Amino acid sequence: MRCGSGKAGPSPRAPRHRRRERQDVKTVTAIREVRAWRRYGRGSVGLVPTMGYLHAGHLSLVDAARRENDRVAASLFVNPTQFAPTEDLARYPRDLERDTRLLETAGCELLFAPTVEEIYPAGFQTSVDVGTVAAPLEGARRPGHFRGVATVVLKLLGIFRPDRAYFGAKDAQQLAVIRKMVRDLDLTVEIRACPTVRETDGLAMSSRNVYLTAEERHAAPVLHRALLAGRDRWAAGERAAEALRQTIRSVLAEEPQVRVDYVSVADPETCRELETLAGPALLSLAAFLGKARLIDNIVVGDEPAPRD
Repeated sequence: MRCGSGKAGPSPRAPRHRRRERQDVKTVTAIREVRAWRRYGRGSVGLVPTMGYLHAGHLSLVDAARRENDRVAASLFVNPTQFAPTEDLARYPRDLERDTRLLETAGCELLFAPTVEEIYPAGFQTSVDVGTVAAPLEGARRPGHFRGVATVVLKLLGIFRPDRAYFGAKDAQQLAVIRKMVRDLDLTVEIRACPTVRETDGLAMSSRNVYLTAEERHAAPVLHRALLAGRDRWAAGERAAEALRQTIRSVLAEEPQVRVDYVSVADPETCRELETLAGPALLSLAAFLGKARLIDNIVVGDEPAPRD
């Protein structure tokens, strides 16, 4: 799988050294330790920000970072400011020892696992609001979510000063928010988007999949099937956005375990809903299966649609 920057230009140069063997991860908790690691090392740095409880999707980001940089770092921080009071902050899965082992195997060199107080010390008041791209979809249903995301990502980019930062395409609106922030604030980092990693039955990998019961897990692949149905109708020539939404909804309705939150056909860069498709479009959805709220998406129109 290849990651993309979302802009034209040459591919990142290959690092001079590619060490694929397992190595110990240096785990640090203080910002000053990250800055010392950055200051005294040489070569390009790729950063993989995470909230932990890693899966193969996260590890694909680490792998991409290793291919494109001399050194790779990851952050592990369950960011409280992107959770609403009614959301799953307290029960979000955590396992630092497990995640460290996975990062060692993947070839990550530095893991930054700060406390909340390290990121948000007493008196912290600054936040980042990126505007209209954060307003619809996830932003409408999770007020303040993207303010928390943008703020913590900007902090991490300032702490690490990476050459490239890696994010998964599954969180498409988050990716749009981060790219908008980087453009507007003239940050020098390159944002690299990597393809969604899926289970063999099509379910997008997510740390929240652990919430699913066996019955819910059996039903969950309908999310991807619904998006594929929308893409197939687009491939057959349909360009009315509402017709594509209805196709997606009709597939979701076949599964009684699913409670739909939203179905969207939007501009991939602005996340504004479309009426007619005249270029790329982001087909996305959010749905509840029991206690788990899952999201997924497919982009159509930027290249010939692959068979997932």
